[in-house]
Amino acid sequence: MAVSSPELKAFLIDTPFFGGLSDTSLECLIAMLAERHVEAGATVISEGEPGRSMYIVQSGELAVSKRGAAGRVIDLNRLGPGDFFGEMTLIEVQNRSATLVAASPVMLYELTARNLYTFYKADIHAYAMVMQNINRELCRRLRRADNRFAELAHAEREAETQIPVPPEA
Repeated sequence: MAVSSPELKAFLIDTPFFGGLSDTSLECLIAMLAERHVEAGATVISEGEPGRSMYIVQSGELAVSKRGAAGRVIDLNRLGPGDFFGEMTLIEVQNRSATLVAASPVMLYELTARNLYTFYKADIHAYAMVMQNINRELCRRLRRADNRFAELAHAEREAETQIPVPPEA
């Protein structure tokens, strides 16, 4: 399990996942976290595999990608300190939706579904706050994805409406 320290606590308070939790609730969750070190180039999670835990990034950078219909790898995002991932599998109990590879050495904190359930039983109000925090972050991500789709659609429409100018004779 993770070692609780004032620095770790200060870091976690500033992450979207832990926002609004009381000191007691935060200490309870911190005690459930497991520290994970990942070397650069290592795959943390793979698209399609079952998942039973989520992660909070303490340090380093991860590349998020997904396979397209033709099997081509599509880079989606980069995650860094304070970001969290893997939470979707805890909510909907589905396989992983993307692959995450360490772009540099990474230090993560892992929270398992079992520990999250233990937290639920110990402090339902704090659990509700954590779920609300997860939902807020998922909404932010959905809004960013919507904006990306809108920009791509706009660029595609612009490209279609441009009329090529014939070269002058």
